[in-house]
Amino acid sequence: MSGQQPIDNHGQPINLLDADMARIQDVIGCAWEESTHEMYGSGLLAFHVYCDSRNIPDTQQAPASPVLILAFLACLAGAYSSKTLHNYLHAVCAWHILYGIPWVMNKDEMATVMKAVEKLTPEESKRKKRRPYTPDFIIAIRNKLNLETPPDAAVYACLVTCFYAAVRLGKFTVWRLNDFDPTKHITPANLSSTTDRHGNKLTVLHLPRTKICFDGEDVYWAKQDGLTDPVDALNHHRHINMPASNSHLFAYKFKSGHRPLTKDKFLKRIAVAACKAGLEPLQGHGIRIGATLEYLLRGVSFEVIGQATLFSSI
Repeated sequence: MSGQQPIDNHGQPINLLDADMARIQDVIGCAWEESTHEMYGSGLLAFHVYCDSRNIPDTQQAPASPVLILAFLACLAGAYSSKTLHNYLHAVCAWHILYGIPWVMNKDEMATVMKAVEKLTPEESKRKKRRPYTPDFIIAIRNKLNLETPPDAAVYACLVTCFYAAVRLGKFTVWRLNDFDPTKHITPANLSSTTDRHGNKLTVLHLPRTKICFDGEDVYWAKQDGLTDPVDALNHHRHINMPASNSHLFAYKFKSGHRPLTKDKFLKRIAVAACKAGLEPLQGHGIRIGATLEYLLRGVSFEVIGQATLFSSI
């Protein structure tokens, strides 16, 4: 099924091959990350299941009418979280775009129904408030890790560099063990150094690719006083694990080889260490929240933090 046809605006045929039309879909499909494809797949399945339950013919599923989308969302409201239904809506929209099918919705209606969906989100589906990581919390975690073991050395280096770079955890880890791709994920080869205008030495890590920037972006951190110093932690990790220049930056020794650090592995190890320290485990997003709070307490402005300016020890 495709709404893309090799015709011009006047309905006249254009001399394009089937391969040209297929290439359009291949290229458009690259607009979404692999993880997004998987997430949207669930939303699209839910949409088709709903349509089948109502005996909606294929011709009315695409292009979908505003009333059909409203009915779909209304049916699931109260059973799923607002985030899930947001993703489901975007999934059906992306499906239309990919196949060149018109997606014509009433924006005010969609905004209103999504506001209602949020209010109807079941309590058990609502996210817990994301509490921030702090240097004291990080030190307590460190005290319950064995930094002489490969996994813990990698986990702690990832934690403190992620914290002082003030980036999302997902940028420093991989989703699954077999997901690592040096063209998309961080490697030791992506590391460099520079100095800021005050002469402070900074570590630079180039993220090869992000969801919003296919050319990647640079993040920075500087040496810090005390046990949370990201420079010392990263050096220690590299000494213990010796990741190759083209392997995952936080790869750790496993049996006769190395494993990239997954987000799940990281969070589980942090949670165990937190429990041993008598603390409540925090969510991964709390790292970036905590970093923002830490820099604000040091007098760094919101504008500077928002622009991911070169942070240095203050």
